[in-house]
Amino acid sequence: MENGNWTMVTEIILTGIPTTRNLGRLLFLIFLLVYLVTVFGNGLIIALIIMDYRLQSPMYFFLSNLSFSEILTTTCAVPKMLAGFLSEKNRLSFGECFTQLYFYFLSGCTEFILFAVMSYDRYVAICSPLQYPVIMTRSLCVRLVIISWLSSFFLILPSIILKARLPYCGPNVIDHFFCDSAPFLHLACADISIIELLDFLSSLVLLISSLSLTLVSYMYIISTILKIPSGQGQRKAFATCASHFTVVSMGYGISIFVYVRPSQKSSLHLNKILFVLSSVLTPLLNPFIFSLRNETMKEALKDILSKCCKFLKQMRSK
Repeated sequence: MENGNWTMVTEIILTGIPTTRNLGRLLFLIFLLVYLVTVFGNGLIIALIIMDYRLQSPMYFFLSNLSFSEILTTTCAVPKMLAGFLSEKNRLSFGECFTQLYFYFLSGCTEFILFAVMSYDRYVAICSPLQYPVIMTRSLCVRLVIISWLSSFFLILPSIILKARLPYCGPNVIDHFFCDSAPFLHLACADISIIELLDFLSSLVLLISSLSLTLVSYMYIISTILKIPSGQGQRKAFATCASHFTVVSMGYGISIFVYVRPSQKSSLHLNKILFVLSSVLTPLLNPFIFSLRNETMKEALKDILSKCCKFLKQMRSK
């Protein structure tokens, strides 16, 4: 489509990692396995929380939503990356690019708000244990989750609308695995400084505000735990927060480095590496972190596996 002297872009080509055919197939198999394990692991957490009565508490309700956001994040990006390993030109339409971009950042933003919500949940559980059932009611937990998703929806919507209104005159090649915001924005043949500033400010507001709430909660949590006279009591209290704190540290560390910068054009290759860490490795590790460091989760998993084994034995006996 022509617009003056510009040829408007209607299709995006993702370069990903230029590889040989054999290396591309090997990377495809590796990342396919990682993706399947990620989806299965996070899906298993959701299933356990739904089925096991011991996991019917606010902490696990928030964890199930975090696992869902992890599935959405990795599903938005990884399948297209897998296609790139098997094709010389990984193409997608403008509509597909915007859809991928929107849902990727929707799930990512929701994840950080959930981090803050989960830290508040741990704060109430440890600092006000007697009032915990009264404060963290089912209705409040549902409202907090809805607010998390709606806040993310409205936070990124203005930037997406502005990007959709820009003229894109090429080249139509993005040096990335998926339609990330920074490389996509630099395809525009217009002044993008306002949108870059908006992206920077929205990322700053989201990450710093949610991180501040998380840090304040953990300051009170640590202060309360240190006042517990029993060493065993301290270890038990710390154990309830260890998984969440580990995941929060990874999530904030990578995302602040990637997105809270006024301009990201000069480090797009570094962003590829960090993308793999945040969109592939972190969602993969989260189920293992939460399951291996949580005794209740391990017991629920053992019970489910035991029931499955019994069911299989009964089926064979018939």
